[in-house]
Amino acid sequence: MSQPANTLETVTPQVKKNTNFKSIINKFGALFGLIGLCIILALLSPSFIQVDNVMNIARQSSINALLALGMLLPILTAGIDLSIGSILAFSIITAGMVSVTWGMHPILGVIVCLGVGALAGTLNGLLLTKLRLPHPFIATLGTMNVFRGLALIVTGASPIFGFPYLLNFVGQENIGIIPFSFLLVIIAYVFFHIFLTRSSTGRYIYAIGGNPEAARLSGIPVDRILIIVYTLSGFMAALGGLVLIGRTNSASPIAGLSYELDAIAAVIIGGASFLGGVGTVWGTLIGALIIAVLRNGLNLLGTSSDLQTVVIGAVIIAAVFVDVLRRRSAKK
Repeated sequence: MSQPANTLETVTPQVKKNTNFKSIINKFGALFGLIGLCIILALLSPSFIQVDNVMNIARQSSINALLALGMLLPILTAGIDLSIGSILAFSIITAGMVSVTWGMHPILGVIVCLGVGALAGTLNGLLLTKLRLPHPFIATLGTMNVFRGLALIVTGASPIFGFPYLLNFVGQENIGIIPFSFLLVIIAYVFFHIFLTRSSTGRYIYAIGGNPEAARLSGIPVDRILIIVYTLSGFMAALGGLVLIGRTNSASPIAGLSYELDAIAAVIIGGASFLGGVGTVWGTLIGALIIAVLRNGLNLLGTSSDLQTVVIGAVIIAAVFVDVLRRRSAKK
């Protein structure tokens, strides 16, 4: 009888070690990937680690980081928001009309831009909860075309140029050597981290993604939470649009095309699951940085944009595959 006991004593620490190793990989896998990617690119191109280039990466990642933060919320509820690129375009067009075409105060342009983004997101939430459309994919695919069409109609398919300095500040200026847009990203991520981890609404978002029916039966106001989720997603799209205005000093009705794909990629690479209930704010930021670092490094190496698209796609597939393996191992 002593042999099985000894065997159990030998195996148990090994099981604990394996479990601890898996939990570390699950928690910090994206961060390890970002660090490894930076080391490889630094070895291949010494200019990669120069301060100017690092700040350029921070600046380039800002728009996608903001959109990905908004995208994280629908994905946490096992949903998706395909309309954020179109919401971005429609929001900055309204800001351009207020601040440039009508010559009103730029602060009003900022307020209108963010308000239009939030209202567009609220419409997505209402379509899901009040009209009971079958899936967020359908609802946001429809509004993606609606908002893009409205942006084209309102402007006559022409961009708006010549924004006042206050609207350009967010995307153009630095605080010291750090781009203000990246500081805005950090502030937004800290806020959303507190929101998701310390508030009841944040906990409800995770609960809905884990099991929406169980969440409903336990008294969670699922419809209200989903409206909040999509409203915040639209708001973050508009905030990313303000950064884009500063980067280009213009608002184009075709701005934001395919931005939703990069945002989804950042969220999934950062460890979130399409099945809902899994994902973190900081993982999403790391995912956005991985995409920015990849694109920047490949540009330094003289890689064509077509090949960059292939590489980003392969990274997304790998991230989804890792999520599938993680869920399989969790069931065992």
